[in-house]
Amino acid sequence: MAYDPNDPLYKMLLDEDIEAFNRARQAGKTVDLQGAHFRGIDLRNMNADGLNMQDTYMRGADLRGVDLRNTQLEGASICEAKISGCYFPKELSADEIRLSQEKGTRLRYQR
Repeated sequence: MAYDPNDPLYKMLLDEDIEAFNRARQAGKTVDLQGAHFRGIDLRNMNADGLNMQDTYMRGADLRGVDLRNTQLEGASICEAKISGCYFPKELSADEIRLSQEKGTRLRYQR
């Protein structure tokens, strides 16, 4: 499944309205973000718990402090993203995260 560019929750993230996004999530709404583009978007404080963010493009995004432990990130690219204080899924090695952040490689889970 792939993201819907017209999904209201996706638009909230593109508008950097993280508070509204988190309120919608608390109200039980969810969104599939597989393949979505977040180049340069400020996603700090985003509730990413349980989201599908496979194959997302997050070049230069601000992910500082976001808890991604329960987020599906296989195939995502975080080149030049700000990742200080992030939690990542345990299936992603530090080297894998570093390579994606520095070189733009797609994240690959260790099996």
